[in-house]
Amino acid sequence: MTETITPADHNAIRDRAAIVGIGETEFSWDSGKSELQLASEAIKNACDDAGISPHDIDGMVRYDSDNNTETMLVQALGIKTLRHWESIAFGGGAGNATVGHAAAAIAAGYCNYAVCFRAGNLRSNVRLGQARGPERIPGGSRSFLVPWGAMAPAHNFGMFVRRYMHQYGATSRDFGWVAVTLRHHASRNPRALRRKPITIEDHQRSRMVADPLRLLDFCQENDGAAAIVMTTPERARDLRHSKTLVLVEAAAQGSGPSIDGVVFRPDLAVAESAHTARDLWSRARLTAKDMDAFMFYDHFTPFCLLGLEAYGFVPFGEARDFVQGGDNIRFDGILPTNTHGGNHSEAYIHGLTHPQEAVRLIRGTSTAQPPKKQINRVLSCSSTAQLSAAVIIRRG
Repeated sequence: MTETITPADHNAIRDRAAIVGIGETEFSWDSGKSELQLASEAIKNACDDAGISPHDIDGMVRYDSDNNTETMLVQALGIKTLRHWESIAFGGGAGNATVGHAAAAIAAGYCNYAVCFRAGNLRSNVRLGQARGPERIPGGSRSFLVPWGAMAPAHNFGMFVRRYMHQYGATSRDFGWVAVTLRHHASRNPRALRRKPITIEDHQRSRMVADPLRLLDFCQENDGAAAIVMTTPERARDLRHSKTLVLVEAAAQGSGPSIDGVVFRPDLAVAESAHTARDLWSRARLTAKDMDAFMFYDHFTPFCLLGLEAYGFVPFGEARDFVQGGDNIRFDGILPTNTHGGNHSEAYIHGLTHPQEAVRLIRGTSTAQPPKKQINRVLSCSSTAQLSAAVIIRRG
């Protein structure tokens, strides 16, 4: 008998954790700093934003791909007692999972102040995913990919995108409107590495890297770090941003069957976020209609379309019409999307800048703040073709 999978609707973290501080380093092509220095600087800045000392931190959630260990940061930051620590796997899906896990640790009373962080010299040092030594020998699912030339994320995700185009009729030009819009947002953002506006013609003229992905469909490779500090709502009311509480309302992670190697799955045109969305909306008792803004993990621009569909903003196959011209996803449109410029144009910090931007939108401090509506709820999520995660961040 086949078991029926039902949504997990228990939401023990609802509004029991507040984001009180966000901070980052300068984003650059070559930081000239160690990754420990980058992480420490971002965490210190987030603590300053919250109005606490780094010594107060007693919980830590990091990406397992981060080269900074908890012991290194305990010493570097002068943390007196580390009561809780953990790490999250799977890259782009981790940015929002770190926030969800930190919220759970706060809600459970495991720690008083938890920090999520990601730091890396992802441009000047060994690039993300670049193997060294014996790791160059493919194993597992990669044994079936590498001999055919699928050696990089763009090759694997490109196949995923090509199937999506075939199934729903999307075109490269549709993806281009996402690129144009994100760059428009970045042009307003002094933190962004790429601020020069682009046109749809610029996108279409950019060289093909891994068919159907053009150069302007790619996220950046850069150095830098970002951090988020969380605590209980009760403590948050005594801190710097007490007038605008920012709460974690719900979080979810998701995976379907047969996803190893990205392309080995029943349906190449549906991202893992479809599973994440099912649980997220069930736990939150909300729908896409309740969201005021959308922060998606833009490792490649086509995944904006897949994310819009997976989370129910539009029916499957209709995202290409929704992003046409970019008006709907502009900061002043129906659904402000990646108003910081995202991985594509602001900086690539493995997606952790996305929940940070959600906080700015709720506080009213985004450089692309929507002019005609107050932002009360933001969905920050990944729509990668692998394990994914999402978090709903709301005004308290």
